[in-house]
Amino acid sequence: MSTDAEQHQQTGGPDEAAQEWRRWHEERVLAVAAPYGPLALTGTHWLSDYPEGRIPAVPGQWREDGDAVVLTATAEDGIVVDGKPLTGEVRLGADSGPADDARVALGDRRLVVIRREGLWAVRDFDPDAPARHAFSTVDATPFDPAWVVPGTFRPYAEERDVRVANADGAERGLGLGGELAFTVDGDEHTLQVTVEEDGSLWAVFADATSGNGSYRFRFLRPGTPAGDGSLSVDFNRALLPPCAFADHFLCPFPPPGNTLTVPVAAGERNRLDA
Repeated sequence: MSTDAEQHQQTGGPDEAAQEWRRWHEERVLAVAAPYGPLALTGTHWLSDYPEGRIPAVPGQWREDGDAVVLTATAEDGIVVDGKPLTGEVRLGADSGPADDARVALGDRRLVVIRREGLWAVRDFDPDAPARHAFSTVDATPFDPAWVVPGTFRPYAEERDVRVANADGAERGLGLGGELAFTVDGDEHTLQVTVEEDGSLWAVFADATSGNGSYRFRFLRPGTPAGDGSLSVDFNRALLPPCAFADHFLCPFPPPGNTLTVPVAAGERNRLDA
């Protein structure tokens, strides 16, 4: 889901907007580097790959059981569920909150249960992950008011589901609720967007800088359109996807039509390590 900062609409003058962007960028770097931020993800383990229920480097036995995952552990496994050591078994649903709120812990690690298209997996977040210690900052283009452009959301009559490649090599469905139209240098461009549960928009896009000055694709969260479909589109807040920080995320690639022909020289570009 998008955050309040990601949904912010620019309302002040250029100086105020630039200051707000700097605050947003600083908060974003802190969130990426947090103990259970994206850099801490060391593995996404699909239970279908482990029919005997034993995940390498993750204690306990994990098995699918319909609408839940059953975790069985002994005291020697050192697994904690809901703040209490687990001895025996427990049924787990998918974790819906941030990684540090996951029900299952192993020391400082957090074991996050996820479900995608009917398949269950366990994600391992470790504050001691090498990627987290190597991280320096997020390289981003300084704020440019020219990249805050008016846009219009045009909803589809019905949501469309398309199959797109994901960063892990699998194809998965991506729900699209409409298109976002905006003008750059006098030319109209469109991006197909997902409509989140709260009404805000989310797009996966590439552009002429992708793989040539910026990461191979980025996310855009322009916020919630007004009743007439209008909204401000701020490419200064284009985001690196989670898979730019750890290879174990499932980030969808841009759907057909979401590769812009113009170079978007704005927003986050790449992860920088020390």
